[in-house]
Amino acid sequence: MQRHLISAADLTRDDAVLILDTAEEMARVADRPIKKLPTLRGRTVVNLFFEDSTRTRISFEAAEKRLSADVINFTAKGSSVSKGESLKDTAQTLEAMGVDAVVIRHGASGAPYRLANSGWIDAAVINAGDGTHQHPTQALLDAYTLRRRLVGRDAGLGQDLSGRRVTLVGDVLHSRVARSNVDLLHTLGADVTLVAPPTLLPVGVEAWPCEVSYDLDATLSKSDAVMMLRVQRERMNAAFFPTEREYARRYGLDGERMARMPEHAIVMHPGPMVRGMEITAEVADSDRCTAVEQVANGVSIRMAVLYLLLGGMESAPQARPPVSHHRPSDERSARTSFAEEK
Repeated sequence: MQRHLISAADLTRDDAVLILDTAEEMARVADRPIKKLPTLRGRTVVNLFFEDSTRTRISFEAAEKRLSADVINFTAKGSSVSKGESLKDTAQTLEAMGVDAVVIRHGASGAPYRLANSGWIDAAVINAGDGTHQHPTQALLDAYTLRRRLVGRDAGLGQDLSGRRVTLVGDVLHSRVARSNVDLLHTLGADVTLVAPPTLLPVGVEAWPCEVSYDLDATLSKSDAVMMLRVQRERMNAAFFPTEREYARRYGLDGERMARMPEHAIVMHPGPMVRGMEITAEVADSDRCTAVEQVANGVSIRMAVLYLLLGGMESAPQARPPVSHHRPSDERSARTSFAEEK
């Protein structure tokens, strides 16, 4: 990871663990009467959303405000984008205003990469979801939730997900969440299995660092976590399965299937959930489902990412020689390396 966070594949194991550990520190802020840190005071962050969003946009905004940043929310609807303004012109407008970071969600895969490497703007770029490509902070919050549930809040510090078995089920073809999770979970040492009908698997999936199955029932008993993916009808231009009822019968998670999972196993969903299709209300409302917990964890993860990208910038020149911050030496060196790479 360098100055930007564009793809989960850009993160090394040490980068990812550092973010997860930092998020644990940020989570403690939520337990305070005043949920504020002065870390990004004087910094300006723009939430640049060209696609509709609830969880991700509000989560980023909450994270930015808890770090005391000045926040500007930009939506394509009602802006000059609706008049035909290009991404380049929008970026140069933001550059003229002196922003320090841009959180971008865009319908075109590769738009955040283009923004980060075009020279249009001199600001950190964080990908909040681009087309069917990547959603790195979603993968990080999912890994954070997994580590907390399967390893433990305090016991998990410094740990990855080695040996854990995670199954992703559903519309992999259109899912940036699936791509990001496969990349990050593999980096963290987890064994990942994709379960989907053949029509909802992308070309070249056999080259991904995971296994592929068409049989959900065969994988349940071997899974530490089952992540259900939303069927993204808004991205579909053809019939990818016969009927919703048939899809639910083959690939939906109901109470009967959940009972076949190991007792410690959890059910995850990135949201929004289509109840009755990929997941039943019984499963969605059970104690084993972490959907709401994932939303809360998303704020901590995004605080950690913003802190390490922006808060670390000013401290980078002071990173030589290393100074004790009451941290283990290996974590301190990882933090120093993380800052210096920017």
